[in-house]
Amino acid sequence: MTLRVSGSSLVDEAGGPVRLRGVGLGGWMNMENFITGYPANESAMREAVGEVLGEERAELFFDRLLTSFFGEPDAALLAEMGVNCVRIPVNYHHFESDDRPMEIIEDGFRHLDRVIGLLGAHGIYSVIDLHAVPGAQNQHWHSDNPTHVASFWRHRHFQDRVVHLWEFMADRYKDHRWVAGYNPVNEPGDVGGRVVGPFYDRLVKALRAVDPSHVLFLDGNTYSTDFSIFREVYENTVFVCHDYALAGFAHGGPYPGYTRGEWVDRAQLEATFERRTVFQRETGTPIWVGEFGPVYTGDARVDGQRYRILRDQLEIFDAHRAGWSLWTYKDVGLQGLVHADPSGDYLSRFGDFIAKKRRLGADRWGSTMEETAEALAPLYRLLQSESPSWNPYPWGARYQTDDLVRHILIAQALLPEYAELFRGLDDERLTALADSFALANCVRRAPLIDLLTENLSRPTA
Repeated sequence: MTLRVSGSSLVDEAGGPVRLRGVGLGGWMNMENFITGYPANESAMREAVGEVLGEERAELFFDRLLTSFFGEPDAALLAEMGVNCVRIPVNYHHFESDDRPMEIIEDGFRHLDRVIGLLGAHGIYSVIDLHAVPGAQNQHWHSDNPTHVASFWRHRHFQDRVVHLWEFMADRYKDHRWVAGYNPVNEPGDVGGRVVGPFYDRLVKALRAVDPSHVLFLDGNTYSTDFSIFREVYENTVFVCHDYALAGFAHGGPYPGYTRGEWVDRAQLEATFERRTVFQRETGTPIWVGEFGPVYTGDARVDGQRYRILRDQLEIFDAHRAGWSLWTYKDVGLQGLVHADPSGDYLSRFGDFIAKKRRLGADRWGSTMEETAEALAPLYRLLQSESPSWNPYPWGARYQTDDLVRHILIAQALLPEYAELFRGLDDERLTALADSFALANCVRRAPLIDLLTENLSRPTA
């Protein structure tokens, strides 16, 4: 028997309370541009690299990356820190092809099974998170969306495929005690909010018919912040909020201090957390923060403030007995507990390109929203002048403009340049690039690891 919901807590088979505290394995089975340094969305990047390397040699690189990115030493490090849960984001492309929908790719589970097994051997639970679905469930790169349209909510065909995939996955893991549960749709972005609730009703029913025991971790709408979509409290379910601090973004200001006209301090962090968890507290269900965490800059003064944000958030979560999953475990230096060595093979080859992306603000998560300001300022003024009432979902006019221009147009224009950096590399060099993400070749962000380890050493009750 695995974990289950009992009132406002998760409990183990003996009935003892379990507070899941750990990390997200971002950038692994769902790759993200700021995590591993490429531009645009994963599928477009893989296609561009495949055109340069050829299909077989591109597969050699990407499969080796999956192997190196998380292995036994990574699981051991997390266990040593006291982590008891890893949220594992996955992309549907591993398990189903768009040109052969509803046909499961068995080989796609090879790495997922491996890592769930590694974590379980160290006493660490896994939460399987479907981070990218057919048609894209939200408007951004992390759902492998090449556009700004979340087509998943517009087409029943896409929804049918996700139900079918989850039925298969639930059947596969229904007897696995170290799978804590299923996070079926990461950060839904249903513009009208009319489809996501009925879809959850359907999906929960389908999942429960296959696996009545595992916990469901359901994200609220609008990137896991809006829970008004739920018409009932499903049995054995955790309703997941995401709680990124405004001052912790790349474009965040001082802490405490003003960020884009809003004062942010510990009291504001707690007020935001309480607002985002009203549904959970009113329904008496467990609180789990599926994603949170600041972005680091390399500036010791600024990063000191980011660690203070994180420390304050963890203390707030502790006070509310909330579980959490920090974003993210490993990357090229923006947020990870560990990151690729700047002097290693991968960053030696791609470091200048990543710096160019940063200069252009081509990645949403690493952008200060001020890059190439001289070029974009006339566009901002034009839109404000001609369409002052434009307030697109989910975050308004300025964010939408940046998404369309920086994070889609400019990012996609950079794809050929990134792919060309693979040209001429033999198999040994490709393997070395992938192995740059093996823990032995990474740098540990010691202040972050120490902060988390200290928090995880405290009693969970």
